[in-house]
Amino acid sequence: MRPEGGSPSRSVAVAITGGIGAGKTEALNAFARHGAATISSDDIVHRLLREDDEVRAALLKHFGTGILDDAGNPDRAAISRIVFDNPQELAWLEALLHPRVVAEYLAWREGLSGLADPPAVNVTEVPLLYEVGGAERFDSVVVITAPDDVRRARARVAAEEREGRLLPDEEKAARADFTYVNDGTRQQLDDFVAETMLALEARRRK
Repeated sequence: MRPEGGSPSRSVAVAITGGIGAGKTEALNAFARHGAATISSDDIVHRLLREDDEVRAALLKHFGTGILDDAGNPDRAAISRIVFDNPQELAWLEALLHPRVVAEYLAWREGLSGLADPPAVNVTEVPLLYEVGGAERFDSVVVITAPDDVRRARARVAAEEREGRLLPDEEKAARADFTYVNDGTRQQLDDFVAETMLALEARRRK
Protein backbone atom coordinates (compact mmCIF):
# COMPACT_ATOMS: atom_id res chain seq x y z
CA MET A 1 0.00 0.00 0.00
CA ARG A 2 2.88 2.40 -0.63
CA PRO A 3 1.56 5.64 -2.14
CA GLU A 4 2.84 6.42 -5.61
CA GLY A 5 5.98 8.49 -5.81
CA GLY A 6 7.15 7.56 -2.31
CA SER A 7 10.79 7.57 -1.38
CA PRO A 8 12.21 4.56 0.47
CA SER A 9 14.04 6.92 2.83
CA ARG A 10 10.95 8.75 4.02
CA SER A 11 8.87 7.83 7.07
CA VAL A 12 6.77 4.70 6.81
CA ALA A 13 3.14 5.82 7.11
CA VAL A 14 1.15 3.49 9.37
CA ALA A 15 -2.51 3.45 10.35
CA ILE A 16 -3.88 1.91 13.54
CA THR A 17 -7.49 0.83 13.42
CA GLY A 18 -9.82 -1.56 15.20
CA GLY A 19 -13.08 -1.84 17.06
CA ILE A 20 -14.40 0.14 20.00
CA GLY A 21 -12.63 -0.76 23.24
CA ALA A 22 -9.90 -2.77 21.50
CA GLY A 23 -7.11 -0.50 22.75
CA LYS A 24 -6.15 1.55 19.71
CA THR A 25 -5.13 4.58 21.76
CA GLU A 26 -2.98 2.50 24.08
CA ALA A 27 -1.28 1.00 21.03
CA LEU A 28 -0.73 4.49 19.60
CA ASN A 29 0.89 5.55 22.87
CA ALA A 30 3.14 2.50 22.73
CA PHE A 31 4.29 3.42 19.22
CA ALA A 32 5.17 6.89 20.53
CA ARG A 33 7.21 5.36 23.33
CA HIS A 34 9.16 3.37 20.72
CA GLY A 35 10.05 6.44 18.67
CA ALA A 36 7.24 6.79 16.13
CA ALA A 37 5.65 10.14 15.41
CA THR A 38 1.95 9.78 16.26
CA ILE A 39 -1.35 11.54 15.71
CA SER A 40 -4.94 10.63 16.59
CA SER A 41 -7.98 11.30 14.42
CA ASP A 42 -10.01 11.58 17.59
CA ASP A 43 -7.74 14.35 18.88
CA ILE A 44 -8.09 16.14 15.54
CA VAL A 45 -11.89 16.00 15.86
CA HIS A 46 -11.68 17.47 19.35
CA ARG A 47 -9.57 20.33 18.05
CA LEU A 48 -11.88 20.97 15.10
CA LEU A 49 -14.87 21.21 17.43
CA ARG A 50 -13.04 23.65 19.71
CA GLU A 51 -11.12 25.79 17.23
CA ASP A 52 -12.42 25.60 13.65
CA ASP A 53 -14.81 28.50 12.99
CA GLU A 54 -16.26 26.90 9.84
CA VAL A 55 -17.01 23.67 11.68
CA ARG A 56 -18.61 25.57 14.56
CA ALA A 57 -20.79 27.62 12.20
CA ALA A 58 -21.92 24.54 10.29
CA LEU A 59 -22.76 22.68 13.50
CA LEU A 60 -24.80 25.55 14.90
CA LYS A 61 -26.66 26.05 11.63
CA HIS A 62 -27.49 22.35 11.39
CA PHE A 63 -28.08 21.34 15.02
CA GLY A 64 -28.85 24.64 16.77
CA THR A 65 -27.45 26.15 19.96
CA GLY A 66 -28.54 23.18 22.06
CA ILE A 67 -25.21 21.49 21.26
CA LEU A 68 -23.20 24.17 23.11
CA ASP A 69 -21.75 23.57 26.56
CA ASP A 70 -21.72 26.08 29.41
CA ALA A 71 -18.62 27.74 27.95
CA GLY A 72 -20.27 28.19 24.56
CA ASN A 73 -18.27 25.48 22.81
CA PRO A 74 -19.70 22.58 20.79
CA ASP A 75 -20.29 19.71 23.22
CA ARG A 76 -19.23 16.42 21.69
CA ALA A 77 -21.45 14.44 24.05
CA ALA A 78 -24.50 16.47 23.02
CA ILE A 79 -23.70 15.98 19.34
CA SER A 80 -23.18 12.25 19.89
CA ARG A 81 -26.62 11.92 21.47
CA ILE A 82 -28.18 13.45 18.35
CA VAL A 83 -26.37 11.25 15.83
CA PHE A 84 -26.22 8.02 17.87
CA ASP A 85 -29.39 6.45 16.44
CA ASN A 86 -29.77 8.69 13.40
CA PRO A 87 -27.83 7.47 10.36
CA GLN A 88 -28.69 10.56 8.32
CA GLU A 89 -27.40 12.95 10.96
CA LEU A 90 -24.31 10.81 11.48
CA ALA A 91 -23.61 10.82 7.74
CA TRP A 92 -23.96 14.62 7.71
CA LEU A 93 -21.53 14.99 10.61
CA GLU A 94 -18.99 12.64 9.06
CA ALA A 95 -19.21 14.50 5.74
CA LEU A 96 -18.40 17.70 7.63
CA LEU A 97 -15.53 16.36 9.71
CA HIS A 98 -13.93 13.51 7.76
CA PRO A 99 -12.35 15.53 4.91
CA ARG A 100 -10.91 17.97 7.44
CA VAL A 101 -9.49 15.18 9.58
CA VAL A 102 -7.83 13.56 6.56
CA ALA A 103 -6.41 16.88 5.35
CA GLU A 104 -4.97 17.55 8.79
CA TYR A 105 -3.19 14.25 9.28
CA LEU A 106 -1.88 14.30 5.70
CA ALA A 107 -0.52 17.82 6.25
CA TRP A 108 1.06 16.65 9.52
CA ARG A 109 2.67 13.76 7.66
CA GLU A 110 3.92 16.07 4.91
CA GLY A 111 5.48 18.27 7.58
CA LEU A 112 7.37 15.29 8.96
CA SER A 113 8.77 14.50 5.52
CA GLY A 114 10.25 17.99 5.37
CA LEU A 115 12.31 17.52 8.50
CA ALA A 116 16.08 17.16 8.19
CA ASP A 117 15.84 13.86 10.08
CA PRO A 118 12.27 12.56 9.72
CA PRO A 119 11.12 9.76 12.04
CA ALA A 120 11.43 6.29 10.61
CA VAL A 121 7.75 5.61 11.29
CA ASN A 122 4.68 7.81 11.63
CA VAL A 123 1.45 6.39 12.99
CA THR A 124 -2.11 7.71 12.69
CA GLU A 125 -5.03 6.32 14.66
CA VAL A 126 -7.98 6.04 12.24
CA PRO A 127 -10.99 4.23 13.75
CA LEU A 128 -12.99 4.04 10.48
CA LEU A 129 -10.04 3.37 8.20
CA TYR A 130 -11.51 0.57 6.10
CA GLU A 131 -15.07 1.84 6.28
CA VAL A 132 -14.11 5.10 4.55
CA GLY A 133 -11.62 3.57 2.12
CA GLY A 134 -8.64 5.19 3.79
CA ALA A 135 -6.17 2.30 3.79
CA GLU A 136 -4.59 3.36 0.51
CA ARG A 137 -3.26 6.50 2.19
CA PHE A 138 -0.89 4.36 4.26
CA ASP A 139 2.03 2.04 3.70
CA SER A 140 0.99 -0.40 6.44
CA VAL A 141 -2.04 -1.04 8.62
CA VAL A 142 -2.08 -2.33 12.19
CA VAL A 143 -5.38 -3.76 13.43
CA ILE A 144 -5.96 -4.01 17.17
CA THR A 145 -8.71 -6.41 18.26
CA ALA A 146 -9.94 -7.85 21.54
CA PRO A 147 -12.58 -10.37 22.63
CA ASP A 148 -16.10 -8.98 23.00
CA ASP A 149 -16.15 -9.25 26.79
CA VAL A 150 -12.87 -7.34 27.08
CA ARG A 151 -14.07 -4.62 24.76
CA ARG A 152 -17.40 -4.27 26.57
CA ALA A 153 -15.53 -3.79 29.85
CA ARG A 154 -13.43 -1.02 28.30
CA ALA A 155 -16.10 0.80 26.29
CA ARG A 156 -18.39 3.32 27.96
CA VAL A 157 -21.24 2.31 25.65
CA ALA A 158 -21.86 -1.26 24.57
CA ALA A 159 -19.74 -1.76 21.48
CA GLU A 160 -22.35 -3.81 19.67
CA GLU A 161 -24.74 -0.85 19.86
CA ARG A 162 -22.32 1.33 17.92
CA GLU A 163 -20.73 -1.06 15.46
CA GLY A 164 -23.56 -2.35 13.32
CA ARG A 165 -22.26 -0.44 10.30
CA LEU A 166 -18.58 -1.32 10.84
CA LEU A 167 -16.60 -4.10 9.22
CA PRO A 168 -16.12 -7.18 11.42
CA ASP A 169 -12.75 -7.49 13.13
CA GLU A 170 -12.06 -10.66 11.17
CA GLU A 171 -12.29 -8.80 7.87
CA LYS A 172 -10.13 -5.94 9.13
CA ALA A 173 -7.52 -8.40 10.36
CA ALA A 174 -7.49 -10.22 7.01
CA ARG A 175 -6.69 -6.93 5.24
CA ALA A 176 -4.07 -5.70 7.72
CA ASP A 177 -0.30 -6.02 7.63
CA PHE A 178 -0.09 -6.53 11.40
CA THR A 179 -2.76 -7.72 13.83
CA TYR A 180 -2.74 -7.92 17.61
CA VAL A 181 -5.36 -9.44 19.93
CA ASN A 182 -5.20 -7.07 22.87
CA ASP A 183 -6.43 -9.26 25.72
CA GLY A 184 -3.26 -9.38 27.78
CA THR A 185 -1.08 -6.96 29.70
CA ARG A 186 0.18 -3.56 28.61
CA GLN A 187 3.65 -5.03 28.54
CA GLN A 188 2.55 -7.66 26.03
CA LEU A 189 1.04 -4.92 23.86
CA ASP A 190 4.26 -2.96 24.20
CA ASP A 191 6.27 -6.01 23.14
CA PHE A 192 4.09 -6.40 20.04
CA VAL A 193 4.60 -2.74 19.16
CA ALA A 194 8.36 -3.03 19.65
CA GLU A 195 8.49 -5.99 17.26
CA THR A 196 6.27 -4.20 14.76
CA MET A 197 8.50 -1.13 14.85
CA LEU A 198 11.51 -3.28 14.01
CA ALA A 199 9.65 -4.78 11.04
CA LEU A 200 8.52 -1.35 9.82
CA GLU A 201 12.00 0.12 10.13
CA ALA A 202 13.37 -2.84 8.15
CA ARG A 203 10.85 -2.15 5.39
CA ARG A 204 11.97 1.47 5.27
CA ARG A 205 15.57 0.41 4.68
CA LYS A 206 14.68 -1.79 1.71
